[in-house]
Amino acid sequence: MKYIIILADGMADYPIEKLGGKTPLMAARTPAIDRLCARSRCGQLVTVPDDMPPGSEVANLAVLGYDVHQVYQGRGVLEAASMGVELAASDLAMRCNIICIENGWIKNHSAGHISNEESVQLVEALNEKLASPRVRFHPGVSYRHLLVIKDGVNDFSCTPPHDVPGTPFSEVLPRSKGRESATAALLTDLILRSQDILGPHPVNAKRQAQGKDPGNSIWPWSPGHRPQMKTFGELHNLRGAVISAVDLIFGLGVYAGLQPIHVPGATGLFDTNYEGKAEAACRALAEMDFVFLHIEASDEAGHEGNAELKVRTIEALHQRAIQPIVECTATMKEPVAIALLPDHATPCAVRTHTRDAVPFLIYRPDEKPDGISEFNEETCRQGSYGLLQGDEFIRALLG
Repeated sequence: MKYIIILADGMADYPIEKLGGKTPLMAARTPAIDRLCARSRCGQLVTVPDDMPPGSEVANLAVLGYDVHQVYQGRGVLEAASMGVELAASDLAMRCNIICIENGWIKNHSAGHISNEESVQLVEALNEKLASPRVRFHPGVSYRHLLVIKDGVNDFSCTPPHDVPGTPFSEVLPRSKGRESATAALLTDLILRSQDILGPHPVNAKRQAQGKDPGNSIWPWSPGHRPQMKTFGELHNLRGAVISAVDLIFGLGVYAGLQPIHVPGATGLFDTNYEGKAEAACRALAEMDFVFLHIEASDEAGHEGNAELKVRTIEALHQRAIQPIVECTATMKEPVAIALLPDHATPCAVRTHTRDAVPFLIYRPDEKPDGISEFNEETCRQGSYGLLQGDEFIRALLG
């Protein structure tokens, strides 16, 4: 048996009035997904424990069966691994967004989905003015970058910027946990100084002239040190690959020992190369035992609070990725088990991640299906798997 997990980031949601009281998953036209669902067993999965932050870094680790309390070290270390940034044991790595602040308020977490070319210029300016033997910025993709602080102490709290659009930035700056944190003070200083550097930068002057949001501040968050974890192969004796458009997932794959597959045109947004990802997944399954296919678009639509866009992302995922994967795996000599699920919900109403249990389906040719004819948040509650937690999902998929 071979295995593929199709991870639709942030796909789950709440009922939305403008969609007739349906969730985007219910409102989307997805006949191929529903046909797959009718041949599968379904359930719900708790991907984020109550005492953990509801981020993709926690949720995707949980989907792969890792004990998040043991291995979670924040998002920054995973993105560092993807970018090839070697971390010493005492290095503190953090995701570093370039965000848009307007009149002292956080307008959005992505600087209007700033381009790679523009953001690289901004990161270069940050390194020119703010880097030191202790502080270094590393360019990533679009608004997603990396900050590494040598000998940084993880004794402070940070707020993810996608959690607080419409909030005065001064109210959600890094804050100490108990006694005063020198690292938190350093981060606050870097944020304030970055605004003086980025605000007048020619990249932002041009963006504003074009009516676009400027990337006028950094926002570091999700700190951690290098994690210690077994590879997926060591845990399950399977050789696998990971396909994504974001550094977080590729970094997780590095620590999990999964081969990274980069697809041209994969953006992490609605305009991503769905077909290319599906083709890459099928090619990888021909050679390997396991594929983790991550598609980000629905999550970004949820962060924007755009229900219509979220419906379109689900329909594109259905038609341009899932349907061809179902068709290609049906012709393979070795049977293929297919799982479909989000890592967490990103409801349009709240525009951030939640800890709600997510729906999932698992198609295994050797198991009797539940016969549920539609895949969504409500129908999967009726599935025979019930409510799973911890490594129960990955064990169910692998049989």
